[in-house]
Amino acid sequence: MITKKPTLEKLTPSFGSSILVRQHVEQLDKNNAYWHFHPELELVYVDKGQGKTHIGNHLSYFNNSQLILIGANLPHNGFADRLTANGSETTVQFKQDFLGNDFIKIPEMQSVAALFDRAKKGIRFNIETKKVIGPKINSLTDYDGLERVLKFLEILNYLANTDGYTLLNADGIALETNPQDSDKISMIYKYVNKNFQNQIPLDEIADVVSMTVPAFCRYFKKTTGKTFTQLVNEYRVVHATKLLNESQMSIADICFECGFNNFSHFNKQFNELTGKSASQYRKEIKHIIQ
Repeated sequence: MITKKPTLEKLTPSFGSSILVRQHVEQLDKNNAYWHFHPELELVYVDKGQGKTHIGNHLSYFNNSQLILIGANLPHNGFADRLTANGSETTVQFKQDFLGNDFIKIPEMQSVAALFDRAKKGIRFNIETKKVIGPKINSLTDYDGLERVLKFLEILNYLANTDGYTLLNADGIALETNPQDSDKISMIYKYVNKNFQNQIPLDEIADVVSMTVPAFCRYFKKTTGKTFTQLVNEYRVVHATKLLNESQMSIADICFECGFNNFSHFNKQFNELTGKSASQYRKEIKHIIQ
């Protein structure tokens, strides 16, 4: 199953550092490949590997390399399922104000601030950008202190001024939460994750977080920007994309396996969320090579 509990992840940079750089060059710990979100932005570079890009309601596959930037509080999953020969996965996690509240507001940072805003939708950078920036991201582990920050600012400046990117349109699912909201949202997502293949009445999910139905509906819409039904349909469609790619099931069987009880409704929801029909998606996903 591709959809997991979107847990609030608390990140702790090393002492004296405002950005967190991690690099995996060996077998990845799949226990850490879970559905989560955090207030930090995340820049991910996979140098040689295969895996899934699952950010918000966007899901696609890559089988070579990828460079993506994920906005704050945008739920996402682990990326590389397998690193190939000499492959690595490097992540850089940082807050928008990692250099202070005022720094991002200075005129010279205007393009970077716009980059951070675009990242709310998820950004995938193209091959040319990967060739230039990928090695620079990998080399961040060679620096520390101010030198690392300066090298990272060079990377952000390049990404902010290139037009070699695609927006993944994974917006609408970012979770602007405070700590108590995070607990409730986590409970809701965990319940949906376990039960989205069945019907989930509003009174049932409201009871999970000890709220009345009207209060739950108001809370959920305010917190996530969508209705509970929209969220459940997103879970179902994302699961359908996994089955379309990884199984030989018929599209009709996938429809019912994902919790839809009406084929035309499934087609409508799938089209709205992916911009294409399920049959077209199945054909195209086989050819996605980054």
